[in-house]
Amino acid sequence: MDNLPLWEIYVPVASNQGERYADDYHKKWDAAVRELTGGLTIFKKARGQWVGDSGLYVEEMIPVRIRCPVEVIRSIGAFTLRYYDQKAVFFSKVSDESYIMTLDDIVEG
Repeated sequence: MDNLPLWEIYVPVASNQGERYADDYHKKWDAAVRELTGGLTIFKKARGQWVGDSGLYVEEMIPVRIRCPVEVIRSIGAFTLRYYDQKAVFFSKVSDESYIMTLDDIVEG
């Protein structure tokens, strides 16, 4: 079993102009991240708030969990900024350790 950190990144539901992204647009982001990491877990939409230069921002976002090294999540963060044309993207480490166990990993005894 290999050990990797588990991350969560928030993907925007709509553009900075308020236009919702089509499902197919999100699916292309999903495919790009899956290509880099081998998998991702997509959660139901959440609603976030934060204070910025222009006041209070309220936005729907999609929490996505990704298991990968820090260099890869930073690359995904940069890709997300460009792909969704965002001013900022939030991601954070959920766990230092995450494992995928298979039947081959089980030692009988």
